[in-house]
Amino acid sequence: MEPVQPVIVIILLAVCSILTFVGKMLLDRLRRRDAETEAREIIARADRESVNRRKEAELEIKEQAIQQKAEGERDLAKLRQELHERERLLDKRQDTTEQQIDQLRRQEKMVETTQRKLTEKIEDTNRRNEELANLLDLQRQTLHALSGLGREEATRRLMEMLEQELQHEAGSLILKHERKMAEIVDAKSRDILLTCIQRYAATHTAETTTSTVDIPNDEMKGRIIGREGRNIRAFEKATGVDVIIDDTPGVVIVSGFDTVRREVARMALNKLIADGRIHPARIEELVAETQTEIEAHIQKRGEEAAQEADVPGLHPKIIHLLGRLRFRTSYSQNVLRHSIEVAFLTGLFADEMGLDGRLARRCGLLHDIGKAADHETEGGHPKIGAELLKRYGEGPEVVHAALGHHDDIRVDHPYTVLVAAADACSASRPGARRETLERYIKRMEELEKIATGFEGVDQAFAIQAGRELRVIVNARDTTDASAAKVCRDIAKAFEQQLTYPGEIKVTVLRETRITEVAK
Repeated sequence: MEPVQPVIVIILLAVCSILTFVGKMLLDRLRRRDAETEAREIIARADRESVNRRKEAELEIKEQAIQQKAEGERDLAKLRQELHERERLLDKRQDTTEQQIDQLRRQEKMVETTQRKLTEKIEDTNRRNEELANLLDLQRQTLHALSGLGREEATRRLMEMLEQELQHEAGSLILKHERKMAEIVDAKSRDILLTCIQRYAATHTAETTTSTVDIPNDEMKGRIIGREGRNIRAFEKATGVDVIIDDTPGVVIVSGFDTVRREVARMALNKLIADGRIHPARIEELVAETQTEIEAHIQKRGEEAAQEADVPGLHPKIIHLLGRLRFRTSYSQNVLRHSIEVAFLTGLFADEMGLDGRLARRCGLLHDIGKAADHETEGGHPKIGAELLKRYGEGPEVVHAALGHHDDIRVDHPYTVLVAAADACSASRPGARRETLERYIKRMEELEKIATGFEGVDQAFAIQAGRELRVIVNARDTTDASAAKVCRDIAKAFEQQLTYPGEIKVTVLRETRITEVAK
């Protein structure tokens, strides 16, 4: 039995070796399978990552394309806007050119008419000279026959008579032509004024010395005032205005003579109410922020006014002062709109008269520039404006127009006269300047009171803002002739007792009514 044991051992060893080999092969196969699985997972992850990166790249490319498209659209919109603005300016200039061409044609027709009339007058003069020569010959012969005078003596007397007659006739002709030329000049100037005013019509904006701010509830009034009034004191100190808080529900009033400071205060107070945090530090912060916004707004307004009036090349400081006129009023008339209106009217006057319309518009736009700084500088606004314009490099015509548009100095440039005329037209046109309610009512009452003071007047009604008065007289106490006299006397009384712009039309009504009742 002993030889069997080694065999068994060998068999067992062989079996173990086989099993070990098989196990090693199985293990290697498992490792390879795991390695293949891991490789496939790595490849799959790489594929997924490549797909994701490709998608991300596509998204980035699309976003860049969208951004480029948006930028291109913005640039295109800006270019379209510029082209539209240039087209508008070209249309405007074309209209002006066509109007100038029409005016030139009218002037050419007038010149042709004048030349034709002069030719007719020359022919008539020549004919009269021939008649006069014939008459002189006849008189000479008659004088020689009747008086027996010598040729020299007759010639002397005849020349004296002829000289007297010619002097009288020349004086008559001169007076006649002077009257005719005065009529032509008056008609021409009236035509120029009416044409220019008709071609330009501007809206009117009136301002007051107070601004109202709406509040959500009356509790906000207490928050605006603050503990022991510290908030309202800080606000008034920072803005330089007065804040009026009374029993009026839902509003707070901001009062101040400086419209720029008042606008800063109004905007800052609206921001404080919307923000809700009302304390001195926040007030100072918002007021400073609003002042910066207002300065930018003023600069923008000045640039828009210069562009609207077509006045390029202005100094930045002049543009800023021009923008400040947006917050300045004169007799309730906004000074910036008034300046733009004067610029257009002056330019139209200059074009009608054959002067430089561009320079005229510049003079008209800047004639009241001194009103933007007259609160900070002593003196009247013409002198202040002239000094500012001279300091910032404007020409002598512009400086002189600002200095002399109120006829305070001797006129050295024609543009000063045009600016003064346009300034008067802008200030005196209906609706340009308004009266206070109290003064308006007082003027209406004065009109009616003066009319009712005449004998026979029953009633008087002021209509059309005081430009017309309708008077009803008693038919029993007056006649048609006396009613006409009453109408004239009322008009004369207005001229002597009142000061008013324009004209007042007086209409007297007299009628008889007979009424019967059928029963």
